Amino acid sequence: MSAGVLPRVAIVGRPNVGKSSLFNRIVGERRAIIENEPGTTRDRLEAEVEWRERPFLLIDTGGFQREDEGEYTGPVRAQIAAAIAEASLVLFCVDARDGLTASDHDVADAVRRGRAPALLVATKADNEAREAVALAEAAVLGFGQPLPVSALHDINVGLLLDAVAERLPEAAPLLERDRVRVAIVGRPNTGKSTLVNALTGEERVIASAVAGTTRDAIDTDLDAPEGAFTLIDTAGIRRPGKRGRGVERHAVLRATAALARCDVAVLLIDGAQGMTAQDAHVAGLAIEAATGMVVAVNKTDLWEDAAEERARALAALRERLAFLPWALFAFVSATEGKGLGELLALAAEARAARRRRIPTGELNAILRRAVREHSPPVIHSRRLKVRYATQPSVDPPGFVVFVNDPKLLHFSYRRYLERRLREACDFEGTAIRLVFRASNAEEAPA
Repeated sequence: MSAGVLPRVAIVGRPNVGKSSLFNRIVGERRAIIENEPGTTRDRLEAEVEWRERPFLLIDTGGFQREDEGEYTGPVRAQIAAAIAEASLVLFCVDARDGLTASDHDVADAVRRGRAPALLVATKADNEAREAVALAEAAVLGFGQPLPVSALHDINVGLLLDAVAERLPEAAPLLERDRVRVAIVGRPNTGKSTLVNALTGEERVIASAVAGTTRDAIDTDLDAPEGAFTLIDTAGIRRPGKRGRGVERHAVLRATAALARCDVAVLLIDGAQGMTAQDAHVAGLAIEAATGMVVAVNKTDLWEDAAEERARALAALRERLAFLPWALFAFVSATEGKGLGELLALAAEARAARRRRIPTGELNAILRRAVREHSPPVIHSRRLKVRYATQPSVDPPGFVVFVNDPKLLHFSYRRYLERRLREACDFEGTAIRLVFRASNAEEAPA
């Protein structure tokens, strides 16, 4: 489903009025990070929703603050303004517990400037007495009588969605597009958000030199000459011992969850600092998720001799990532927009490899030739016998190899068979899964 033609419904309001809780309740999962800390949400978080056969794109935004109230106030306000400008409908949230504040009036002004129709929503309305006061007070904002809801207790959320569906414009016919889901991962401050903005050509996510700026995993659709992609910007992943509690812990969980749902992971390396142990740790997380893998070296604009530095960096990466010999490599500069087409092309190539299916006859011919050219080692006076193999799955490619006794499989011979399979079938850029099972059959099935 292409999100680009869906009506957009933006949730806006000052900090801590329950926007992300409402977003999660409507989406039906904990997509947005929720903490009692003001300013937890910074970027625009999007999710496709359908209610009463009316699909729309729901957008969570950061808390609207006055310009002198926080380090990220300016960028967050810019993200909110963009969400309002693109919205077909705005859900303007106020807090039924705390009543109106000066910031609520500032949000009201921003919503009016956006010219999109708005629904006033009184959140945290789980007390009748408090609710009555809040409704009377909020009506002075000029957006009509507010609808009281409680995301926590699921009160009136269905009524709110009914009201949303009634006000949405008719959506254009949706065109199904097969998008490559690309998670951009790495340690903090390697330029992940800057790369997303460079690829999309807009300030889609907040980029900052301060580590930990990105918190949620932000999905952005991109249509490029190299194909159709969904870019997933993620929080920087630090070593467990250095992670903070609360927001950072949730942010890292979102980043690792993004690996589980992506097709290809782009591991972004800081070209000025080179490969680190934490980069290798993040690569290990991608291997565990069995994703495709493109290692992208960023900040190449800081190199004095690009050709020499590139050769040196590639050699160092291959040595440090010896456990990842099938990864693809790209060299980019997010700030100067260089190497972006090559990066997308490699991501598409890795995705194609994940879909590759080998006919059973060809697969068994490859394995017979591999065994003939290099016999399995003898273990406890017995030798492994490879009977036959099948490929039951793709995404990632999965193979089941039937043998006389899986206990006779030495890890080095497993690596050998995988290498021969990769060489013969071009699985560069993607993880593959090899499962060895016992079989008493002497002949492969017809």
